[in-house]
Amino acid sequence: MADLVMDLSQDAGPLPAKPERSGGTRVLIYSHDTFGLGHLRRSRALANAIVEDRPDTSVVIISGSPIIGNFEFGSGVDYIRIPGVTKLPDGDYRSLNLNVNLDEAVGLRQALILQAAKAFKPDVFIVDKEPTGFRGEVVPALEYLKAAGCRLVLGIRDVMDEPALLVPEWERKGAKEALIRYYDEIWVYGLKDVYQPLKALNLPADVDKRITYTGYLRRDVPPTPSLTRYPKITKQPFILVTTGGGGDGDHLIDWVISAYEADAGLEQPALILFGPFIDRDKRGSFVERIAKQPKLDVMSFDNKIEWLMKKADAIVAMGGYNTFCEALSFDKRTLIVPRTKPRLEQYIRAVEAERLGLVRMLSDYEEPPTPERMADALRSLSAQPRPSEVTIPGLLDGLDRVKERLKALTDPEASSAPAYRQAAE
Repeated sequence: MADLVMDLSQDAGPLPAKPERSGGTRVLIYSHDTFGLGHLRRSRALANAIVEDRPDTSVVIISGSPIIGNFEFGSGVDYIRIPGVTKLPDGDYRSLNLNVNLDEAVGLRQALILQAAKAFKPDVFIVDKEPTGFRGEVVPALEYLKAAGCRLVLGIRDVMDEPALLVPEWERKGAKEALIRYYDEIWVYGLKDVYQPLKALNLPADVDKRITYTGYLRRDVPPTPSLTRYPKITKQPFILVTTGGGGDGDHLIDWVISAYEADAGLEQPALILFGPFIDRDKRGSFVERIAKQPKLDVMSFDNKIEWLMKKADAIVAMGGYNTFCEALSFDKRTLIVPRTKPRLEQYIRAVEAERLGLVRMLSDYEEPPTPERMADALRSLSAQPRPSEVTIPGLLDGLDRVKERLKALTDPEASSAPAYRQAAE
């Protein structure tokens, strides 16, 4: 067989020369999506906004999400699906589909990421959340692209985790060192007045100057309506209950159902959206309970949830980054029921957002999750102020700031433009 391959190679003659790079700006986005939908949806929002603003730009998203193909992307955006990994209940990880150990899966992902960087030749590489990627898988690509002159950006959400956990985690991963060594800019998709996610790291002054607080990423409904058939309950004012991907949202769903079971006086109906990653057994149990409640209905998943968000009268959610951005963008009265394990990210965001008057929070962090507490909170939603009643400069300017920074990084005439910083001094 080896001889045959050699003969075929000799008969084929010299390989054609590599084609010259064509087209406009190229942006490569690494989506840190080992769990849930949050990272993928944020990366998609960035990519679609970039190509809408600059139609000659090409954006490639590298993702391990098993459902990335369910989403709609703008013209100029494509994706590379790398083998997925999934988080186990004990916090560890394993390969999602391949029958290989985790080290092999990470090695394969790392090789594919590096190959994509070499073949695509991006002008800008945006890394989501983790400076070194999942288990360091992005480092070889960072090394290669930095040497090639590509501009490197770390994009992080407004809240990462409580400082007591974030600092040792980043030390263990070598994330702080990678941040200092590789990245030209750090984009925080939030406002400094709300939260400073990297403050506890005590970054050197020259690195701190690379930080841009962009504001939150505004969302809009997709250009084409959802093909999903909505239940009759959505033809009247309703509360949308969403847990994002659904993999860790069963507590919220159970709490909402229990409120309707315990309080027949709850008048406003609620639509519960499970999410694609909900546990199958728990889903079956929830469906049985929901079927007994005339004021409740359920949907499995909607890849264009923005249409449902716009339609809803109010939102009940766990308070992940994307849902929070959507609640602000569609100006919805929102009750946040944050997850507190394994991270306090959602809880910190909810506390700060409630402090500013943007949302209300209901947590079991200090008080028990009784049906009565949830029923009272649901009943109070209709009298709650809308986010637009609070004036916070730059709150939803995130995508505009990203476009500005991208132009500064890729346009020679704008290369000296200062980063947008929210009253840092």
